[in-house]
Amino acid sequence: MKTLMIALASATALLASSAMAQEKIKIGAAPYGLNAEFMQIWAAALQDHPAVKSGEVELTVFDGRYDALVQQDQFKTMATQKYNAIIFAPIDVDAGAAAVQTAADAGIPVVGSNTRVNSDLLASYVGSDDTISGYMEAKTVLDKIGCKGNVVILEGPVGQSAQISRLEGNKKALAECPDVKILEDQTANWSRAEAQTLMENWLTAHPKQINGVIGQNDEMALGAIEAIKAAGLDVKSFSIAGIDGITDALHAVKNGEMTSILQDARAQAQGALDLAIFNAKKGDYKPQSDIWVTYKDMPWKDGKEKIYNVPWTPVTAENVDKLLATRK
Repeated sequence: MKTLMIALASATALLASSAMAQEKIKIGAAPYGLNAEFMQIWAAALQDHPAVKSGEVELTVFDGRYDALVQQDQFKTMATQKYNAIIFAPIDVDAGAAAVQTAADAGIPVVGSNTRVNSDLLASYVGSDDTISGYMEAKTVLDKIGCKGNVVILEGPVGQSAQISRLEGNKKALAECPDVKILEDQTANWSRAEAQTLMENWLTAHPKQINGVIGQNDEMALGAIEAIKAAGLDVKSFSIAGIDGITDALHAVKNGEMTSILQDARAQAQGALDLAIFNAKKGDYKPQSDIWVTYKDMPWKDGKEKIYNVPWTPVTAENVDKLLATRK
């Protein structure tokens, strides 16, 4: 009898364990790529979310490899495997709509994060207004060169929402300085190496003519800095700006080599995950990330807002050490 009771107790525990495992919320994160530090910080923030650490959420982070077709295939996989929700940072603002449709057809809610997609099927979006940062970074470059001279622009992947919106902001600032000439304007695909190559070519094609460098992200701005140094030129004689606040850029800001604007990857990621859980649980959820306390101007509003805008933070001499301390 005792043996039977032990067996029954073991079976009950096993069933309870199985039921708990089935209750785990299965969420997929589909960023456009994981090569650069910014998206690595974004992905790490998802893993650090309280719901993931407690085991409430089973999280899978995919690597979109900067390819819209790869991202579409990943959505098909998540639909087949019956994920409960998806977090999406698309490489292409238009092509990404097909992926969102795949999820919608499977009844899977999708929350956008960081980059946008042309679809009205998103449950919510958590990101930062790239038009604002594009204007801010270009204005810092133009202010330093006194609204005259020549600049070059290093763009992100053509067709991605950040590239489109940041360029809009860049051009808005440039319109305020009609005496400034754009010598070159090309994509370097968020890549430090590609930006370095472009800048090396531009320095050769326009000797002693480039005054400012508008890099639509920090990686590309840092690539330009490497090219300038390799050419034996004084980096501080150029006005250089980037966006994201990645670690190397924070050091460069501290050294007086460039300016940057912090894009809070952690807030974008954890905010999106809270909303993904909220939608997966059909509203029966309270946010667990502390980002809602940090950004009081971005209230939770019962998880029902369509757009949650994470504010930009200019990197300054006053806050750079504090920001660097978070990367240790």
